[in-house]
Amino acid sequence: MTTERIFLSETDGVRADVFLSEKTGLTRSAVKKLADGGNVLVNGKRVKAGQTLKAGDRVTAIVPDPEPIEAKPEDIPLDIVYEDDSLAVVNKAQGMTVHAGAGNYGGTLVNALLHRLDSLSGINGKIRPGIVHRLDKDTSGLLVVAKNDAAHLSLSRQIAEKSCKREYLALVEGVLKENSGRLVTDFGRDPKDRLKMAVLPAGTGRRAETEFAAVERFQSNTLVRFSLKTGRTHQIRVHARYLGHPVVGDKTYGYRNQRFVLAGQLLHAERLEFTHPSTGERMSFSAPLPDYFLRILEIVRKDR
Repeated sequence: MTTERIFLSETDGVRADVFLSEKTGLTRSAVKKLADGGNVLVNGKRVKAGQTLKAGDRVTAIVPDPEPIEAKPEDIPLDIVYEDDSLAVVNKAQGMTVHAGAGNYGGTLVNALLHRLDSLSGINGKIRPGIVHRLDKDTSGLLVVAKNDAAHLSLSRQIAEKSCKREYLALVEGVLKENSGRLVTDFGRDPKDRLKMAVLPAGTGRRAETEFAAVERFQSNTLVRFSLKTGRTHQIRVHARYLGHPVVGDKTYGYRNQRFVLAGQLLHAERLEFTHPSTGERMSFSAPLPDYFLRILEIVRKDR
C-alpha cells in the first residue's frame, strides 16, 4: 500500500528534495530514494530529487505505507532498580535504544522489558509498550516504565504537570560562569538539518524549559546538574549547546574535535522522583554515575 501526499510549491528555485523534506518531515536521502524509484512527481511527471521547482508546481510524493512492527522479547541484561505491580524503574545503559525505530528493530529497552516483566501498558501500542518517557540512546540513567494503562496515564500526567522531577548530570565543555539559571526557549526541528533539534526564534516552536546549576568546575569543563521542566527531544543537549557549553562526547551537538574518545555524550539521568500511581506515595530514586563517566571526571580533576 502507498499514500500520495500532494503539495503546491509557493516559490521559484527550491529543489524538490528540499521542498518535500520540509513538507513531509522525511530526510533528503529518503526523498531521493523515493525519486530514484519514480515516486516523486512534478505536475504529474516523474522527476529527479534535484529538480528545481517553480511557484505553483504540483508536487506529489508517493510514500509506501510502513510495514507493521511488533517488538519481541529478547534476553538482554537490564538493571531494574525497582519494580511492583504498577511500574518499574530502570537504570538504562549508554548505547541502548529505548524502542524500535527506522532500521533498529531489536536490542532495545522494550525488547528487554518484554522478556523481564510480566506486563506493560498498551497505550503506546506494540512498538513502545510501557514507555512513558525516553532517554537518548547514548544517555544513561533512570526512567520509569508503566506496567498498566492506569499507571501510564498517571505518570504521563505528572510529567505534563511538572510534578515528576527528572534531574541529570552532564560534563560540559568550558567553565560555566553562572552558578545556576533557567532556559526557556522555543524548540523544534533544525530548519537546516531535519535530523537535529534546535532553539528556534520566538513564536516558531514548542516551549522548552530547563533549569541548570554548576556542581563542580574544572580547568576546561564543568559538571552541571540539569533539571527538565519539559521533555523535548534532545532538550538538554541542545540547551547546553545554546549556553555555549555543549556536553562532552556529544557527536551531534558537541565540539567536532573531542578531547576524549567516548561512545557517546557524558549525560546521565541521575535522579527521578514521582508520586506512585496506586499508593500516592512520593518516591525518589537515584543512580550512580557510570564508570566511564567517573574515569573522565578523575582526569579533569587532575587538570586543576
